[in-house]
Amino acid sequence: MQLGRFTLAKGASLAPMAGATDTTMRRLCAAHGAVCTVSEMVSAKALTMGDKKSPRLMVGGGGDAPFGVQLFGAQPDVMAEAARLICDMRGKMPFDFIDINMGCPAPKIAGPGAGSALLKDPPLAGAIARAVRDAAPADVPVTVKLRIGWDADTMTGLEVARRCADAGAALLTVHGRTRAEMYNPGIHPEEIAKIKAAVDIPVLANGDVTDAESALALLAATGCDGVAVGRGAMGNPWLFGQIAAAMECREVPPPPSLHERFRVLRRHIYDMCEDKGEYIAMQQARTHAAWYMHGLRGAATLRRECCGMLHFTDLDRVIEHAWELQRETR
Repeated sequence: MQLGRFTLAKGASLAPMAGATDTTMRRLCAAHGAVCTVSEMVSAKALTMGDKKSPRLMVGGGGDAPFGVQLFGAQPDVMAEAARLICDMRGKMPFDFIDINMGCPAPKIAGPGAGSALLKDPPLAGAIARAVRDAAPADVPVTVKLRIGWDADTMTGLEVARRCADAGAALLTVHGRTRAEMYNPGIHPEEIAKIKAAVDIPVLANGDVTDAESALALLAATGCDGVAVGRGAMGNPWLFGQIAAAMECREVPPPPSLHERFRVLRRHIYDMCEDKGEYIAMQQARTHAAWYMHGLRGAATLRRECCGMLHFTDLDRVIEHAWELQRETR
């Protein structure tokens, strides 16, 4: 897929996740084969009001993969101004595209009318897409992340997708649930397929991808051009390489060895400490480390230990205990 000046290879992109798709996570997933990454959500309103924290969310890029800055907001003029400000920062904080969030279900985002709340107002969603497209230079693609609807009675994803495509969006990422469904139950691939069939731009399907097999099944069910992986990549960055191999009809690499799993975990958390400082990083590292324990013997105990980590050395103790628990099975 060609988007502006760059090409997206076959494989999976890293879907944005609040609090999880930080610089460290983006670099890690890109190193393991993510075809593109997106920043944590940047508030257009905060950015235009001179908030000092907002630009920090864009720092670090996406490693070796194309990187997009993700904007959220509910006012076309504010979103346009934020897009111009972001593009003015390209020299200091390089990025490849701007991604508009129309899918976040969090009350603090949707409550003021942004994120998935835009699904309740398709004309406004289209106006925002057009405002950002007009504000950004022609060589900066604008993409949109959305859901299939607000609820079962407001299935507006198709209309929003069409309006965004007509406004100049270069690519859509569609999560296969309504806002009311949040992250359960399973996704509705048939609704993603309807959106893909209705637009002439690339579409990535998102939701419930946990391995190469489920990625291929989602592609077959939707006819989409690729997939985006969010929660499935937590504690499992190897998933991107496995999906790429499956899409290219190559042999899918086996799961990582226990040694490799712990090596990457330790590097992941170490880099977080380097990026943010140990105090802040170790608070956030608890969730990441717990994901790496998935499927191991004693996983519940290990996750509880992860939740108590305060210092980087605490991680080494958790890993040592994990090794001990796995040896008990031999």
